[in-house]
Amino acid sequence: MTQTVFSRRAFALGAMAGTGALAACGNGVGSRGSATIDARVSATLNQMYSEYPNTRTLADKANGMLVMPLVTEAGFGFGGAYGRGALLVNNVTVDYYSVAKASGGLQIGAQQYAHVLFFLTDAALSEFRSSPGYAAGADIEYVISDKGDSLNADTTTALSPVVAVIFARAGLRLGATLEGSKYTRIIP
Repeated sequence: MTQTVFSRRAFALGAMAGTGALAACGNGVGSRGSATIDARVSATLNQMYSEYPNTRTLADKANGMLVMPLVTEAGFGFGGAYGRGALLVNNVTVDYYSVAKASGGLQIGAQQYAHVLFFLTDAALSEFRSSPGYAAGADIEYVISDKGDSLNADTTTALSPVVAVIFARAGLRLGATLEGSKYTRIIP
């Protein structure tokens, strides 16, 4: 009777090779995820332009737009959000991105919303595209409105390199939190 003995080193190498092979199976190449995101992006832009006509002016001035059709956010003390979208340059999808957001503080509830980042300078767009993970920071001017006629770019937002428009909110989230968002390039 022969007994085969596996060493710990052989087992560890086999496990690492198997993990790498399994990870490659789920890379998204050839899936219909990009078509789904593109359809949602188109519908989101149509809704934004019809409800907030002044955003068309921002779109005409922008060097690129990151459209996140649906971001879902929830929190109870600690919270988070996630969504997927596409980067458009000259109205053509050039990349797909996800947004992940973490928050902590006094908060409770859940909400969903859409948002669009307008990159108004070449430098802002190239910084976004070249970064391995873009963290939304102080250089973004946020425009949030429930009224369609009051959303526009004034002198403050016209001078910002990136303008974020948040709209189509559903749900309720209350609280005071510290939060941060990170955008990462993905293969849907």
